[in-house]
Amino acid sequence: MTPQEYDSMTEEERTAHDAAARKREAEEQAALPYKWRQTLVDVDVSVKVPKGTRSSDLIVEYKRKSLKVGLKGQPFIIEGALVKDILVDDSTWTLDNQEEINIHLEKAKGTEWWECVIDGHPKIDTTKIVPENSKLSDLDGETRGMVEKMMFDQRQKAAGKPSSDDIKKAEAFEKFKKMHPEMDFSKAKMG
Repeated sequence: MTPQEYDSMTEEERTAHDAAARKREAEEQAALPYKWRQTLVDVDVSVKVPKGTRSSDLIVEYKRKSLKVGLKGQPFIIEGALVKDILVDDSTWTLDNQEEINIHLEKAKGTEWWECVIDGHPKIDTTKIVPENSKLSDLDGETRGMVEKMMFDQRQKAAGKPSSDDIKKAEAFEKFKKMHPEMDFSKAKMG
C-alpha cells in the first residue's frame, strides 16, 4: 500500500488496517527463532538454548555486517547479514542461566530504526515505533529535539513528504523571494 492510498482511507479503515498489520507483524516476529528489541542506538537479541548449555558449547560470532549464533555441531539458529552495520568492539554477548543467549549490538549509525535484524527476515513498520516516553523525557533538551526531528523526518520520508530540512529551505527561499521581488526566480532549482 502506498502512503497516498493510506492517507485516502477513513479513520476507521486506517484503524482496521493498522490493527491487521500489527497482528501480522506480531505473528511473523513470534515465529522467529529469537526475540529482539531496539533503541535508536542499539539492538538486543535473545535466543533460547537447551537448559544446561555452557558458553563453550556455543558459537556466537558478530561482525560489522553479519551474525551467527548456534550450538557447536548443529545448524546455526541465526545466520545471515545484518540489516545495518554494527560497532563490533562495542557489542557483547552473555549466556544467562545456562538457557538464554543475550546479544547486545551497538548500531554503527545510532540514529535510525532497524526494520529487522537479519536481512530477509520479516520486517516491522518503523514508522509506527513510539519510543518509551520515560526514555525520551530523560534526554536533555538538545538531544530530545534531535530525536524528535529524526522521528518526524522518518515519518515524512515514509509518507513521501519533504523532511524538516527541506521545509526550512523552502521557507527560507520563499522569504528571500519576497525580499527581492526584482529578481527572476523562474529558473531557480531547490536541491
